[in-house]
Order: sequence, then C-alpha cells, then structure tokens
Amino acid sequence: MAKRYRPVSRDQLFLFPPSMRDWLPPGHPVWLVITAVEDHMDTSAFHAARSTGGAGTAGYDPDMLLTVLVWAYAHQVTSSRRIEQLCQTDVAFRVICGGNTPRHVTISEFRAAFPAVIGEFFAQVLMLCARLGMGKLGVVALDGMKIAASASKSANRTEETLAKMAAETVARHAETDAAEDDLFGAGARGDEVPEDAWSPRRRDQRIAAALASLRAERAAAEAERAKKQAKQAEYLADAAAGTPRAGRSPAGAAVALAEMSVARARAAQQARVDAWQARADAGRPPCGPRPASPGSYIRVRQAEARLDRARAAQAGRKAAEQDTGRAGPVRNITDPDSRLMPVRGGGFIQGYNPQNVTSGDGLIIATELTADPADTAWFEPMLRKAEDAARLITASRPPPPASRHPASSQAPGPGRSDSDSHGGTSLIGLFLADAGYLSEHNLTIDGPDRLIATGKTRNLGKAARPGGQPAGVPWHSQAIAAMAGRLATSDGITAYRQRSHIAETPHGQIKHNMRFRQLSLRGKPKAAAEWTFTAAVHNLLKAITTGHLTTSALASPAGTQASPA
Repeated sequence: MAKRYRPVSRDQLFLFPPSMRDWLPPGHPVWLVITAVEDHMDTSAFHAARSTGGAGTAGYDPDMLLTVLVWAYAHQVTSSRRIEQLCQTDVAFRVICGGNTPRHVTISEFRAAFPAVIGEFFAQVLMLCARLGMGKLGVVALDGMKIAASASKSANRTEETLAKMAAETVARHAETDAAEDDLFGAGARGDEVPEDAWSPRRRDQRIAAALASLRAERAAAEAERAKKQAKQAEYLADAAAGTPRAGRSPAGAAVALAEMSVARARAAQQARVDAWQARADAGRPPCGPRPASPGSYIRVRQAEARLDRARAAQAGRKAAEQDTGRAGPVRNITDPDSRLMPVRGGGFIQGYNPQNVTSGDGLIIATELTADPADTAWFEPMLRKAEDAARLITASRPPPPASRHPASSQAPGPGRSDSDSHGGTSLIGLFLADAGYLSEHNLTIDGPDRLIATGKTRNLGKAARPGGQPAGVPWHSQAIAAMAGRLATSDGITAYRQRSHIAETPHGQIKHNMRFRQLSLRGKPKAAAEWTFTAAVHNLLKAITTGHLTTSALASPAGTQASPA
C-alpha cells in the first residue's frame, strides 16, 4: 500500500532540540503505530470522506489523524484541545503529524465521523493482529463492564418534569417567534446564525428525545404487563378447572394459586365432616372418629400459612418497587441514550454497559456498547459476533507450513465441537460467561461449547470439592441443572476459572492503564463508535506489549496487507 502521508523520518529528528532527539529510537512504539496504520491497514473508508479540493486547502490526511488519535487514546488523552497542544510540544505527536499540526476542531470533526467507519477500522486491527499470530480461539470469554457517559446523574429528569420542560420550550419558542415577527417582519429571520449552532435549541432537542424515549418505554412496559396478565389469567383459569399447566407458574400468580389451594383444602375437609355427620344422622356407625373442622385441620392450616407467605412476599415486592421507583423512570437531558448503571460496591453511574468477547491472549475480538444494565439478553448477539470474528481471524492468518501429513491439518483442534450454528467446523473451542448470562435459552442455543456460571465463583469452587453439592440452583430447568453438575466437576471448574483472567484483564487495561473511564461523545451511535475505537487501540497496544507487533514482524510477508482494489 503506497504511503499517503509523510511523517517526520528518523533522519529529520535533527529539527528537534538535542534533549528530544533520543526519545524515539528505532523500534519505538510510535514508529510501529505509524507503519501499522499507514502500510498494513486498509483505511479507504476514512479517505472516502476526505476533502481534497474546492475552496481552501486540501483536508488533513486521514491516516495522520487516525494515527494521532490512536496514540492519544493509548496515552490517556481524549480532549481534542489537549491533542492539538501535544501535536505542537510532544515529539511523538510531532513525528506523527510531520509538521502539519491539525487544529482541535479538525480532530473533533474527524472523531465525530467515526460511527460510519469505525467498524472497518476495528476489523482491520483484528486482521493485523491475526496476521501477527494473535487471536487464540481455544477459550474465549464474554463479560460486560460499566463505563461512564459524558453526562451527569443530576441531569436525569422524570417524565412529568420533561413534559413540563417541553411545554415551556414550546411556549418560549412561540413568544420568541412572535417577538421576532414584530421586530423583523413575518418570514424574515434578521440574522444568519444557523439554527443548529444555537446551544439552547440543541438542548431542547435532547429534552424532546428524552421525553419520547420515556414514553416509548412506558408503552412497551404496559404492553408487556398486559401480556403477562393475560398469560397469568389463562394459567389460573386452567388451574381452577383442575387442569394446571406443567412448568413454573407465572410471576404474580402465587397469591391466587395459594387462595385456590386453601379453598380446595377447606372444601375437601368439609366434605369429610359432612359425610361423617350424614352417616351418624342415618343411624349407621361412622367410620372412625369425627373429622376435625376445616379451620383446625392441619392441611388447611398449612395451606393458609402458604397463602400468608405469598401475600407477604407480594406486599414486599410492591413496597420495594414503590421505594426504589418512587420518582419513576428517568432520562438524561445531556445524553438521553445513557442510563443509570449499578456498579460494584453499591451506587449508580450515568453510563453504558459495553459487552466484550476476549480471546485467550487478551484481544477483544467482538464488542458492543449497550444501554441495558442487565447482561442476559446480550449473550446470543455477542456469541454470533464472536463467531464472525473467529472466521475473520482464521481467514487472515498466514497459511501454515506444508506438513508431511496433509490430512492431519484437516482435523478439528482439541476442544472444538463438530459443528457451529452455521453448519461448519466450530472455530471457538470453549465460550465462558459469568452468572449474569445464565438462562436456559443461552445454554441451549446453537454454537460452540460453553460454560455459564450458575452462581458465584466461590460457591462453585465449594461445590466442586469432594463431597460438595451445587446449591441455589433452579432445578426446574434441566439445562441449568446439567450446567451446575458440570461445573461441580474438577475439569469443569478448572476450565471456568480461566474466565476471570481472560475477560476482566482488558477492562483493567482500559480503565486503569489507558485511564479511559468516561466517554467523550454523546448519543449512543457516537459513544458506541468511540468505545469500538478504544477497543481497537487496546488491541494494538496488546500486540506491541506482547512483542507481536515489531519492525521485523511488519516487514515479514505475514504482516503485510495488500492494497485495496
């Protein structure tokens, strides 16, 4: 691939002060990043949007801007103004820019265009790492993490408050329009400031978006509630008719079922009392002593005790819902797509919940930024993305050297299942996830072999000891019971214990070493693009720190990338 821009070369470092000339020796990571982006990745998607003619000068080279951002994010810098300053004072940034320092506005606009192209860049980094021999697929792990949004919890508002703010906005706009019509005349604006440059108007748009999101969520919740009530009514009707359905009872039906149980127990005991009394009145000897009255019969009392417990549990759930949701659902007027996320140790942050699939050697092979505080629903989407990434990694690897026994190269590797969800050989050996992803659906869908925790790791370890028993397992599900039994074995718990190191190490690298703890862009599309870019930067740093991305590796045929057609 032909070079698209010319960074400062090693021979030109005489332009820098003597104290800075030795900062970039041969093999310095900045040369590796420059070479990787410029010569070994297809960045045509970034070049397609480049300004190359018309009024003014040509736009900055996208390869240079991309390399600047990669280097900045790798060194805990996300502010576009700070990046512009470093491009003038830091030798590494000056080498990347080649003396053509971009302004912070240019950097910000380039980063804002990430949603359309960042997926291709993430794939290019993954392909480069695969050509360098990275991407171990024998064991991969899925995990979520909480990342703060560029918004404050104090900017959350309830539906009532948002509706009031929206009404005030409409009234304020009407008053402004009337006043401007009186001043400038109907149809005349009186100035040339673009409407989208007015900050209050953008705030009004965010208020409207937050209100619409809340109302859509309420409508969806009401529809789901009606669906559950209909299902509950059908279940109770069958139970009242004496033909209860198999499986667990619907949530919320416990009190009604307990009331039916009490009524049946009372009716059955009363029938025994009436039969005994009828025999006595007819002059026939009764069978045994007089039965106890329904109110004192042991089975009736047991059924009434179950009813009391069901009512107490229902009252507790309602009280908890009223206590935790006293103010109702909220939306953030700074970033309406972000949500309140529970964090470890208690409390909440305003942010997102990225889902990441990590390979055995620490590469993030699939990622997705979600606004869902729960993880369960994202197991299948991330499993499919991991399967796609595994095929991309395998296709990007250099062909293995010729073997004396060609047939042996066709056999599946150890730990691989016979087929995946697409009917071919599975490229992922074992897929690990914690208890947040546990469900019968996630255990039974097509795909590679998997281990999903059925409880906390310490409890799983106790169950796997000699004489231990799985505890707290919902045995109504055969799939979950089978998984609990598998994790109670020595091989099962040993394999699962790899999850913590594989899945959580990249999170620590990003948050503590790269110091990326808060997104800079707002709105889910831009925030997701920034997170995907951060994951790609993490992969590049992993390749450098593990010794895979070196000058000699980039010079070898396996590390090359052909120019796009």
